[in-house]
Amino acid sequence: MDNRAEVREFLTSRRAKITPEQAGLPSGSRRRVPGLRRSEVAALADMSVEYYAKLERGSLAGVSPAVLEAVARALRLDDAERAHLLHLAQAADGSEALTRPRRRSPRQWQPRRSLQWTLDAITAGPAFVRNGRMDVLAANQLARAFYDDVYATPSNQANLARFNFLDPASHRFYPDWDQAADVVVAILRTEAGRNPHDKDLHDLIGELSTRSDEFRTRWGAHDVRLHGTGTKRFHHQAVGELTLAYEGLEMAAEPGLTLTIYTAEPGSPAEQGLRLLASWAATQEGGTPAQQHATG
Repeated sequence: MDNRAEVREFLTSRRAKITPEQAGLPSGSRRRVPGLRRSEVAALADMSVEYYAKLERGSLAGVSPAVLEAVARALRLDDAERAHLLHLAQAADGSEALTRPRRRSPRQWQPRRSLQWTLDAITAGPAFVRNGRMDVLAANQLARAFYDDVYATPSNQANLARFNFLDPASHRFYPDWDQAADVVVAILRTEAGRNPHDKDLHDLIGELSTRSDEFRTRWGAHDVRLHGTGTKRFHHQAVGELTLAYEGLEMAAEPGLTLTIYTAEPGSPAEQGLRLLASWAATQEGGTPAQQHATG
């Protein structure tokens, strides 16, 4: 796969983020570029300037793991960035074909009954399955109520990235909207490196880049991340503020999919909010929590 432009932009963006001081080098006073020079990265990686320049031009095909590790160390890459560099190298020489997830369409894939049973057995917090494109593929009752705004607009197509950047309701749902937007783009960028042949992903990125300046700017930053655990703030239109912890679990039986579970600290206002949300969601004849709130 010819991904030289992607490799070039990623390595250049990482080099621009490192100050000479961070690398233990003198800063000098005649720097014309942000971050480190190519010659400085080459020295830190113990390779010739010519060879590093070749790598940064995008030629990663056939590069050894030792060389990739030297570059990662010189550029001070974190775990997510190291994995992304490895995926870019695998895509360059075609070796990722054996390891990339099977391609799925959210319109075709259906959860196994046992998976839905598992989700439904989780009653204290929202639980859902998503792919790397941020499509919500399966959810328990509380997650469907939690993401009421996402499901309320058909054009979102149950996709959290579309919701984040194309639906005005996301600015209320995510009090820390900029942080949420950064996370979504980093997840999509990570997936693009891990699964570069996903046409649906390319189409989504093209759509968001065309329709959202906020997305396009963030996409150009080439930031990636491993999104496994943390805390987020939400403002649900029916129950108000919720501060929730989350755990993202890779599904061994479904490569490329992630099970995410949100929970509240015991005894906290957020726990009370989730209980209220659950009681509303369980009232079938009352409609969605948003509808109940609007008519109550």
